Amino acid sequence: MYSTEKEQQTAVLVAVANQFQKESTTEEYLDELAFLAETLGLRTLERFTQRLDVPDKRTFVGKGKLEDILAYVKAYDVDSVIFDDDLSPSQMRNLENELKVKVYDRSLLILDIFLLRAKTAQAKVQVELARNQYLLPRLTRMWTHLERQRGGTGTRGGAGEKEIETDRRMIRNTIDVLKKKLAKIDKQNYTQRKNRDRQVRVALVGYTNVGKSTIMRTLGKAEVFAENKLFATVDATVRKVVLSNIPFLLSDTVGFIRKLPHTLIECFKSTLDEVREADILVHVVDISHEAFEDHIAVVNQTLVDIKASEKPTLLVFNKIDQYEEKLRQEEAGQDPDDYDFIPAKERETQLVERLKRTYHNEQEGQTVVFISATEKQNFDEFRKAVYEKVKERFFTIFPNYLHHEMYRFSEWDEMSSEEEN
Repeated sequence: MYSTEKEQQTAVLVAVANQFQKESTTEEYLDELAFLAETLGLRTLERFTQRLDVPDKRTFVGKGKLEDILAYVKAYDVDSVIFDDDLSPSQMRNLENELKVKVYDRSLLILDIFLLRAKTAQAKVQVELARNQYLLPRLTRMWTHLERQRGGTGTRGGAGEKEIETDRRMIRNTIDVLKKKLAKIDKQNYTQRKNRDRQVRVALVGYTNVGKSTIMRTLGKAEVFAENKLFATVDATVRKVVLSNIPFLLSDTVGFIRKLPHTLIECFKSTLDEVREADILVHVVDISHEAFEDHIAVVNQTLVDIKASEKPTLLVFNKIDQYEEKLRQEEAGQDPDDYDFIPAKERETQLVERLKRTYHNEQEGQTVVFISATEKQNFDEFRKAVYEKVKERFFTIFPNYLHHEMYRFSEWDEMSSEEEN
């Protein structure tokens, strides 16, 4: 889709930071942007940063920095320039005029990734709607987007005012059609969720690429796609899980990310309803990531935004196996090789205990566990924690469960393992 004459298309990254933002924070943001670019199939060649209290109204970066970027783009035949912030329609237009290459801002990059990753009819409609809403005010000189929107047939010429108005009308009509399709899908999903009112619902939430799909696949014994790329999962997936004869529904949802485009949040309302209407949240965190505390804050704020922050929550620190290398150096002191003589089981115990000491076991009433989903470290403890949360809710819904010896699970059996939508 993005490779034509070259084996892999290339890009440079651009970030503008104010005087209060640390350089390490800027690099962290660019690392994430590079990961996003890689997810879309773009290879990053260079990074450009500039400190400005207020981005330039015309080109976002200053004149000198723009000249530096242009010189590099020409010298290395770069295909795309990616900005870590959203650009206004006029800034996007001016930058494409100056640089003569494809310009992405953060929202467009994420939208294209979602477009690539969407599999179900609902997700495709949601992303297409968000993308059209994004493109509507950016039509002028955005012919590459329009070509892709129209299937890439032919080239366009004579971009006059009448033609632009025609394109605007076309996109508005497309938006109306997509909204009607999405409303119909939302109605169907509401009916499905309503039928599950007397079933305990657990939703996996977290920053993108923290291992939610791996947990879903392991706990639910389901063939759920998992990959070490951002937004490997776009579609909400629901599975039936039974722990110690207590059944519940487990859903995997799209990962959150900082500066998630507002249009995506609006269009993914029905998907996020899995989170809003869940009885219990399992907040998964990548403990090995240096910015995991910032990721927690992003997820918590998103939960506040969608009015789902007051639900009982299990906080799960995942990827402790990847965190182990950091602990190795700290524990071994001057001689890292000493750590190799600690038996594996004892080393694992030390790791978990260390993590528990460095992070409170309870955060505002949350239960906290530390696991490795891929290596299944401490997974029994995780299952027990989930079971305790589910059991409490289950007996609230079915208070007489223990008094019915002939209780049948027919209503659960009839609900087959399903992929939402």
